[in-house]
Amino acid sequence: MDTFIQGAIKALELLISGNSDVFQVMKLTLTVSGTATVISVFFGVPLGLWLALEDFVGKQALTSLVHFGMGLPPVVVGLVVSLFLWRSGPLGNLGLMYTPTAMIVAQAMIACPIIAGFSFAAIVSINPKLRLRLLSMGAMPWQANWLLIKEAKLGLIAAVIAGFGRVISEVGASMMVGGNIKGQTRVLTTAVVMEVGKGNYDVALAIALILLIIAYSIIVSLTLLQHDKKIL
Repeated sequence: MDTFIQGAIKALELLISGNSDVFQVMKLTLTVSGTATVISVFFGVPLGLWLALEDFVGKQALTSLVHFGMGLPPVVVGLVVSLFLWRSGPLGNLGLMYTPTAMIVAQAMIACPIIAGFSFAAIVSINPKLRLRLLSMGAMPWQANWLLIKEAKLGLIAAVIAGFGRVISEVGASMMVGGNIKGQTRVLTTAVVMEVGKGNYDVALAIALILLIIAYSIIVSLTLLQHDKKIL
């Protein structure tokens, strides 16, 4: 119990004192996870909508791959990205290994299937007759699709929340492709692992509490956005 109290006090001290190292790690965490989430939304939401609204050969196979990707182990993603970005890999000449860019790529690969899968579920859960009814009333296909998206707003924002929650808490892939380099690729999750390894449990708990505060604040904001009737 004393460790938790010490960790909470330490977290307050780090935040109030404006510790430059902690704030740098916080900034990089938000930059990497935020960018990865935006990229995942850009690719994942259209993919989920396409799977839900269109019929084509191989749809079930592609849908099953998306669902499989939702539970893809982060360390596997980290390994694949590493193999591509190592000097001997196909993209090794880009020099992206152990950079924030590599971490963004890995996290986006983790979040994209999650966002696509939740988006697919959000549209599929809507009465399938609604789209047919809209089309029969003279709506253009894109208009009908847009109205379905508006109906599925709660589920689509839930997809974003799920994707963001997964990447901001991710450790394995970030360690593998980022290297946890101080001032360059160290984020809050990898900092926690490092401090635990050093035996600094109070500092590790303090950083973990800061991570929880950041994650909770952003998810609360997205939840408020989710229930804002003015959106869409």
